[in-house]
Amino acid sequence: MPHLSDLIRRHTSLKQADLEWIHSLVSDWQLLADLSFADLVLWVRLRDDDGWIAIAQMRPTTGPTAFQDDLVEAVLRDDMTDLTSRTAPRVVGRRALIDRAWSEGRICRDGDPDWSGGVPVREETIPVRREGNLIAVIQRSTNLSSARTPSRLELTYLQSAGDLAQMISEGAFPFSDQGPLMVRSPRVGDGLLRLDQNGEVVYASPNALSAYRRLGLAADLVGARLDRTTLELASQGEARDENLTYTASGRAPQESEIEARGVTVQLRSIPLIVDGVRIGALVMVRDVTELRRRERELMTKDATIREIHHRVKNNLQTVAALLRLQSRRLDIPEARAALDEAVGRVGSIAIVHEMLSHTPDEVVDFDDIADRVMQMAAEVSSTGHAVVPRRDGHFGLLNALVATPLSMVLAELVQNAVEHGLGQGPGLIEVRVRRFDTGPGHPGPSSLELAVSDDGGGLPEDFDLEGTTSLGLQIVRTLIVGELGGTLAIRPKESGGTEVAIGLPLEHEEREVP
Repeated sequence: MPHLSDLIRRHTSLKQADLEWIHSLVSDWQLLADLSFADLVLWVRLRDDDGWIAIAQMRPTTGPTAFQDDLVEAVLRDDMTDLTSRTAPRVVGRRALIDRAWSEGRICRDGDPDWSGGVPVREETIPVRREGNLIAVIQRSTNLSSARTPSRLELTYLQSAGDLAQMISEGAFPFSDQGPLMVRSPRVGDGLLRLDQNGEVVYASPNALSAYRRLGLAADLVGARLDRTTLELASQGEARDENLTYTASGRAPQESEIEARGVTVQLRSIPLIVDGVRIGALVMVRDVTELRRRERELMTKDATIREIHHRVKNNLQTVAALLRLQSRRLDIPEARAALDEAVGRVGSIAIVHEMLSHTPDEVVDFDDIADRVMQMAAEVSSTGHAVVPRRDGHFGLLNALVATPLSMVLAELVQNAVEHGLGQGPGLIEVRVRRFDTGPGHPGPSSLELAVSDDGGGLPEDFDLEGTTSLGLQIVRTLIVGELGGTLAIRPKESGGTEVAIGLPLEHEEREVP
């Protein structure tokens, strides 16, 4: 399904500022749908001004839906007698109501329910205004099949929905100066308080009252000043949200949290401003105690994992130092060379753990690791001649389960290129990498292609990868083919030298990274 922005740019002549206003409205109109117990459909005029297109739809979580079908992309043209097949027939009969809200610039309601869809539906249309100009119309459709005598909660919901609809028609909602909302803002069903213009509670839903009881409230909440009551409940000595007073008073559209008695409650205030006058506010309340406890556990877990990586890196560096010390005490060249190779292998793993100790998850930017491993392997293996390692392309982000063996493979290949490819002379070692991620143009699984080449003397004529006794190449083959499920090929370059080509599927990485 096309994105809302795509629909607006493709079919309408709305400006960028209008688009941003509609985005703000749609990001927050679940509130209106839940308070209204109604479906919402957002209609915008077509670019040629000969009809309407539905660009967004929202169903209520507090009541039955009036539309089983998706109306987004439905078109209502001035010369059409009915609509596209995806549009419910009852919308045809309400076309005049949409036009009337647009032409008159006010909320319009039908007197009698519509029964064309088999259930009674009450229709209303709300003009959407920004800076005095109409930019869209909201169709509000209420399924009346389960209608009954409304409770105090439902009456408060409907009254609040009416005020919010009036604010939308006047251009006072959504708020242009609203602070950043949290990842999971409270919803209507979590708990709702309605305040008057003095900040006193005139209605408290059962869920909202329960949240305040858990904070330690013993008195009745209705009739109390919410800001004073909330501050009195806040834990003494605890760090308080500096915006708590403004949020609890309902004077500013923002969010805050209060913590007391081991309970954390999230508040979100929405001032109600009708005809330019603040008549009160809605404050939605949600008990987030368990959520915050889990977040703290995750933060502790992440910190522990990073500390483990840090200690592993330190231990590996200690092992490398011991091996280096032992190497210096040996007189046998072969033994010293073997220990020096081991130092390089341990060092490449230590670099990965060092990077992991600075990240909140098990994913690292492998480009930095590759550059450090290449430089380290070239320096360790060089016999004093100038060896230039160069990378072409980007590895990108890789999971630790891929990054650790790949760093060892890269170290081995660069070291082999220096020792056996270039021999005793200077030269260039080139590492070319191409990453293909799943997406448009790449329908298959993500993959990585890596080629390490040198401009040295080339391969021996009798070289056989399967029969080689080189420990380094055996390690490479085991890690690439056996552990990572990739492919490995070693071949001579046309221009002279040797090239090692690796193909690496990244499905394993994608499964591991959440």
